[in-house]
Formats: sequence, C-alpha cells, structure tokens
Amino acid sequence: MKHSDTTRPTARERQFLGHPLGLSVLFLTEMWEMFSFFGMRALLVYYMTMRLDFGQEYASMVYGAYAAFVYFTPVFGGMAADRWLGKRRAVIIGASTMALGHFMMASEALFYPALVTIALGNGLFLPSLASQIKGLYREGDPRSKSAYNVYYVGVNLGAFLAPLVCGFLGEAYGWHWGFTAAGIGMLASLVIYLAGSRHLPQESPPTAKTQTSRMPLDQSARRRLVFLAGIAAIVVVFRGAYEQVGNTIALWAEVGVNRQVTAGWSIPMAWFQALDPLVVFAATPWLVARWTRLAKHGVDTPSLHKMAFGAAIVGLSYLLLAAVAAWSEAQGMRAHWPWLVGWFVLMTLGELYILPVGLGLFGRMAPEGFGATCIALWFFAGFFGNLLAGALGTLWSVLSHGDFFLVIGCVAGFAAALLFIVGVRVKRKEKRDNPDLTTMVSQ
Repeated sequence: MKHSDTTRPTARERQFLGHPLGLSVLFLTEMWEMFSFFGMRALLVYYMTMRLDFGQEYASMVYGAYAAFVYFTPVFGGMAADRWLGKRRAVIIGASTMALGHFMMASEALFYPALVTIALGNGLFLPSLASQIKGLYREGDPRSKSAYNVYYVGVNLGAFLAPLVCGFLGEAYGWHWGFTAAGIGMLASLVIYLAGSRHLPQESPPTAKTQTSRMPLDQSARRRLVFLAGIAAIVVVFRGAYEQVGNTIALWAEVGVNRQVTAGWSIPMAWFQALDPLVVFAATPWLVARWTRLAKHGVDTPSLHKMAFGAAIVGLSYLLLAAVAAWSEAQGMRAHWPWLVGWFVLMTLGELYILPVGLGLFGRMAPEGFGATCIALWFFAGFFGNLLAGALGTLWSVLSHGDFFLVIGCVAGFAAALLFIVGVRVKRKEKRDNPDLTTMVSQ
C-alpha cells in the first residue's frame, strides 16, 4: 500500500530515530529473530563437533547446507506472502514455526528435523518482514534511503546479544540451555510484532483478482528483475567468503587463537561472533552521516560501486588474516586474540558497504506487487552462497590455515571485481537506454 505523494512527514507523525514508528516495530521484531538465529548459529559448529562428535568436514558441510536452506526457503515464502498469505500472516506463521524449531534443538534426537523446521519458518518470516519497510514511507520520502541501514542495525543488535547470552549459556551450562534461550528470543520477536502491528502498513489479503492483475510485467519491470537476478548471482560469490564467519572462523578461534586474557580467564569462543554486530553499531551512524553529507555536496556513489568497495575490503581482511595465520604457524604458536578482533573490525566495515546497501537496492527496485519476492531473491543469493561457503570450508582440513584464508580472500576479491565491472557497464549503458534504472541503482 502506497502513501500519498507528500514527501515530508506530518508534524503529528510518531517517529523512531527520525523514521516512522512502524520501523521500530520491524526493527525490534527482527532484532529478536536475529537473536534466536545467531544464538543458535554461534553454537552450531561447536555443538556438532564437541557434543555430536561430527568430523570437521562433515560439520562444515552440515553447517553450509543448513545456512543455504535458510536462504533457499525465502524464495517460496516470499511468493506465498505476495500471492496467498499476505505479509502479516506469513510473519506470524513463520515466527511460530521457527520458535518450535529452536526448542526442538534441545533434543539431540530431533537435531535434523529442528534444522529443517527453523529453515521452513524462516522462509515465510524473512522476506515478509523486510518487504514491509517500503510501505512505511510516502512516495519520494528521502528517509527511505537510510531506512534499510537503520533496520540493519536492528539485525545486528540481536546478532550482538546472541553470542553473549546463548553462547555463554551453551558453553557454561550446556548446549541445550543456549538453544532454549534462542527459542525464547523467537517468541519475543513474535510478541513484539503482534503488539506493534497497528503501526505497520495495512494490506489487503491477496485474491485471485489481484494475482491476475500482478502477472503481466512491463518491459521496465522485467529489466529490473533480470538485473537484480544478475546482482544476486555475484553476491553468491561474495557470500562464499563472508559466510565463513560462523564456520571456519569459529574453528580458527578455537584451534588457532590464543584467547587467554589473564592467568585464569580466556575469552569464550562464541563471544568473538559478537564483534561483527558491535562494529555495525559503531560504524553505521558514521557511514550514514558521511553518505548523507557527500550527497548534499553532489557526490552520490552508485550502490554497485559501494558494494564492490565493501567486497574488496572483506577480501583484504582475509588476506591480512592469511598473513597472520601463516606467520603464527611458522612460529609454532597461536595468534594472539587482538588479531582476530582487528579482522572482525575490518571485515565488518566492508560488510556495511555491501549487505545493507544491497538489501536496500533490492527493496527500492522491486516492481509493484513483488516486494517480498524481490527481497527473497536477495536472500536467495545466500542459498548458493552458503553452499559455496560449506564447500570451501571442507578445504580447512586440507590446506594450512594461511593458505585457506588466502583462497577465501581471493574469492571475495573476485566478487568485488565483478560488482565494479557491472556497475561501470550499467552506468554507461543505462544512461542512454534506461535512465530510470540508472537512477534507482545510483541511490
């Protein structure tokens, strides 16, 4: 549902960080969903290798397959929300299903069914929630450009708390306690969404008539979908490197990092997973302010160039980590923990230039009636990306740690090159053939 053409918020409009109050509902709903998701993810590899006695290669493949399935189901969930369920019902059903799956993780016998249940619920929840952001803003509202960055902070607030709470409970009191905490977080997400739904855009339930009216796509809409599909394909390559965070990076924190701070205390392994969202909190306000300031002076970097820069930074972070790991192995010692902290800082700075920017690009370019589907397409890149990440993770036991991180750095660098090349070609071609597309990509 679109608002009127007025671009300025009314004086009486209740706001959250300068945005419609509905964004706070989506912000907090996603925060607690991410708490549950990342809480479980922070424990998953350790749980498989330490409790279930899975070998490293098999555990990496299971992790990659699960993470891939999590990003595969939104494709069908997004279509179901757009055509049959509606976004609100899809979020409610998805959140309830995910909560059930997290509580099932408390039973070792239900390990595989629990993973499937979480992934299925996520398929309905993920695209249906994020696609509601666009409807909060009037046509032309300048706040919509930074809305996805604010939303991304909510994502990372949950991701920051998850390793500290779920990771601590899992390591200190037992894995099942950590998984139970993740389930409670999912229930909190559902309660917040239900309580705040009055602040969200009202939608009419999809009907056969509206489905029929949505089917034909004009040439401009088709070009957008093809363009977004191409970008998603490149993001697959990037995610092959990025998704090592919860996989081989977690393993390196266990076997390759000296985590001792004092004589009697070492940093818990899962706590390092909190560094990524912590940097997001610190850097996002600065980046948004910087981009806004540059835009006022007529310097507005195209989205694809921002994404290419981000992928390049992530690649550089892995190359630096490769040097640290190689030196440590040559010295017969573990790398000191500040190196891993520094890696997370640099990697996350790169992440901020690609993941929230890409999400916003897909949200803005979605044709009318295909909002959840296009958001699902963005997350679908995570499906193949996590499959790639899982396959690359099997090299962990074959290569030295330094060589492994070198390979991952090259993967991220390749994605950066592809994004930059596409960005340059789009800018040249579309200015002549399709100026509307160029404008949207540049935002």
